[in-house]
Amino acid sequence: MSNEDITLTAGDAQVRISPANGGRISGLKVGSMELLRQGDRFGCFPMIPWCGRIREGRFLDGGTVHQMPLNSPPHAIHGTARDGAWSVAKATENTAAITYDLVDPWPYPGRVTQLVELAEDSLTLTAGVEATADSFPAQIGWHPWFNRTLAGEDGAAGTDAVLAFEPAWQEERGADHLPTGKRVDRTPGPWDDCFGMPGGVDVTLTWPGRLELRVTSREEWVVVYDEQAEAVCVEPQTGPPNGLNTAARLVTPVDPLEASTTWSWRRL
Repeated sequence: MSNEDITLTAGDAQVRISPANGGRISGLKVGSMELLRQGDRFGCFPMIPWCGRIREGRFLDGGTVHQMPLNSPPHAIHGTARDGAWSVAKATENTAAITYDLVDPWPYPGRVTQLVELAEDSLTLTAGVEATADSFPAQIGWHPWFNRTLAGEDGAAGTDAVLAFEPAWQEERGADHLPTGKRVDRTPGPWDDCFGMPGGVDVTLTWPGRLELRVTSREEWVVVYDEQAEAVCVEPQTGPPNGLNTAARLVTPVDPLEASTTWSWRRL
């Protein structure tokens, strides 16, 4: 099938998927309200085969050190799948499945899949990574850029989104923007930080008078990034930043890595 943009609909919800641009969700509308920041770098992209930063772009697999491109010097950030063109495996009115084959600079062959399922009041994203030859460490995550404000049906600007979440801990962030390995109580925002939620990710964004959106996942890690004026990012993921080195999950031909996240909403 073509890798042109796909539009899914359910009730008054509409999702646009851009396979050719890193398999990202490039738009999510509820009625006339666009929830995701627009632009080629934004929307919501999958972070595969790693999430966040890898220290100095290097990770160890067995006795081998691999070097990834330093696309956020001095680190490598957010994986390689967001930079590639994905293929469409299937698409219906409210679901789509897209795939991506891992290629250089990632040193191992593998297959990535992403299933997008839209309901009238929710969006579920499910991703998997499988090794097609040698085993390798991997992570899965999503990086949505939610608009900080939502325009109403009349076009009027709204007030800033309010974040609500109760993590069990915050990963202390070092000067290099990576976790130090120490766990601390949540600090006041703004954040570019990783939090632990052992019962599963559960974060609510409320745009007063507009919409309440809840981000959930069975995974226990979430990065919250709200240092930019335009957007708020809530990023569920299977491990912390630099996790290929500190919390590796080995993917084998018979044991893929899978994860999902659901965004559910209600109008206010």
